[in-house]
Amino acid sequence: QVQLVESGGGLVQPGGSLRLSCAASGSIFRIYDMGWYRQAPGKQRDLVASIGRYGTTNYVNSVKGRFTISRDNAKNTVSLQMNSLEPEDTAVYYCNADVQRITMTRSDYWGQGTQVTVSS
Repeated sequence: QVQLVESGGGLVQPGGSLRLSCAASGSIFRIYDMGWYRQAPGKQRDLVASIGRYGTTNYVNSVKGRFTISRDNAKNTVSLQMNSLEPEDTAVYYCNADVQRITMTRSDYWGQGTQVTVSS
């Protein structure tokens, strides 16, 4: 089995910063794409940023220049540095990973989610 555990959410004022982290553990052979999604109340879960195994990144337009995604393949972790936060960034943030297990099967895995609230 594979587990993704997120940390780093919380309450921050507009203009502030937060750093989210996600650690994958379990019967992992290789992790391909990793990413962060978010879901605001009453809305669908949308991609925020993703990063390929060799560092290729992709961001939704609304966070470009404010958020930075990074990963450590040796530690099976992915992080999201969020700067200049806006109230519109308020959501539950989910970590996602495309994992090939030691059994060679490959599946998408999700973390449990971490709340980010941007409010004064």
